[in-house]
Amino acid sequence: MPQLIASVEGIQIRHVHLHKDRTTLGRKPGNDIVLDNMTVSGNHCVFELKGLADVFVEDLGSTNGTFVNNQKVKRQRLHDGDSIAIGKFRIQFVSASVDSGFLATTAMKLEPAASAVSQHATFRVLNGSSSGLEVPVVKAVTTFGKPGVSVVAVSHRRSGFFVAHLDGPEQPTLNGAVIGDEPVLLASSDVLELAGTRMLFQIGQQSPGAASA
Repeated sequence: MPQLIASVEGIQIRHVHLHKDRTTLGRKPGNDIVLDNMTVSGNHCVFELKGLADVFVEDLGSTNGTFVNNQKVKRQRLHDGDSIAIGKFRIQFVSASVDSGFLATTAMKLEPAASAVSQHATFRVLNGSSSGLEVPVVKAVTTFGKPGVSVVAVSHRRSGFFVAHLDGPEQPTLNGAVIGDEPVLLASSDVLELAGTRMLFQIGQQSPGAASA
């Protein structure tokens, strides 16, 4: 299954499998992929899946444009390894699902996520040029980090959100304490430091059925 791996300043923030005919991306909450930054238009672009693996990206008249391999495009077929630039975000297109080494579904024992009133969690970047950027945690397992440097997995269980060191020689920290490979329960206002980037963890409540792709 084709997939998109989104990052900002080398920090992976989203991993999306393309299983719908149309997957929209933009700043507005109604999009399948929401990138909450002013460099991203409300409805920025769409990824169209044709057949099993052919994917086209189409710009939806965005203000800052959609770029594939540094070339501004209106509509273009994507090839494995293509890099899509949208504002300060970089999105790598992978034509088929492979074991990238990032995902924690086999590395951690997960409990089912709560299905009634679920918790809504975000990380807010505290330093660097992306300071203030909010990254939602919307999946059962979300990975963050720089591959080969330091990667963590954040898992959503019935008892809360947990973080564990998944890959890389550089040790991430939580409130100044080193995170190991055993999952650690996150609390609102915890500060995660990962590959030089500090992120504030925040938890709120989300209504049933409000989860995004």
